[in-house]
Amino acid sequence: MAKLIYSMITSLDGYAKAAEGDLGTGAGDQEVHTFINDLFRPVGTYLYGRRMYETMVYWETAHTEPDQPPHILQYARDWQAAEKIVYSTTLESVSSAKTRIERTFDPDAVRRFKAEADHDLTVDGPNLAAQAIAAGLVDEYHLFITTSVVGGGERFFPDGVRLDLELVEERAFDSGLVYAHYRTR
Repeated sequence: MAKLIYSMITSLDGYAKAAEGDLGTGAGDQEVHTFINDLFRPVGTYLYGRRMYETMVYWETAHTEPDQPPHILQYARDWQAAEKIVYSTTLESVSSAKTRIERTFDPDAVRRFKAEADHDLTVDGPNLAAQAIAAGLVDEYHLFITTSVVGGGERFFPDGVRLDLELVEERAFDSGLVYAHYRTR
C-alpha cells in the first residue's frame, strides 16, 4: 500500500502561504533543492488543487530554459515522469503530460488509489491537504520550515484537526531552513 504524503514549505509560525509576500528565505538553494529531489523522486502521483497545479506546471517546460543547473533539470525530469491529478471545478484543461482533472476530491477514491498504487502519492497545497487530513488519508508530513514569521495566511495544518504524530527525521540546512518529517501514529 502506498503512502499519502503532505509536504510544503511553511513559515516558522505555521503558514504554508503568507497573507502578504512570500514565506521567507531558505527554500531555494541547491542543497535544499537536491534534498527535495532525492526525497520525492520515488513519488508516483501528485495530487494538486488548481492553484498549486498552476504553480507546479512550470516543471513541464523548465528543462527548455537555458543554463538550468543539474538539480533543476533533475527535478523537472522527475516531475514530468509522475502522474498528476488536479482537483478543480474551474480548470478547463491541463498543459502537462500524465495529468488529469477530477472535479471533486473523493476520499474513498483516494483510499482505493493508495491501496492499488505501487509508488507513494503526495497531496500538495494547504486547501486540498486539509480535505485529505480531515478524511484521515495523510500518512506522513514533511515540513520545510523557513526562518520567517509571516503573521497570517493559509495554515499548513487546518484548524480544528487534532493529530498525534511521531517525529521520524529532522535536518537543519545551512540556509536556516529546517526539515521535519513526521508520520501518523
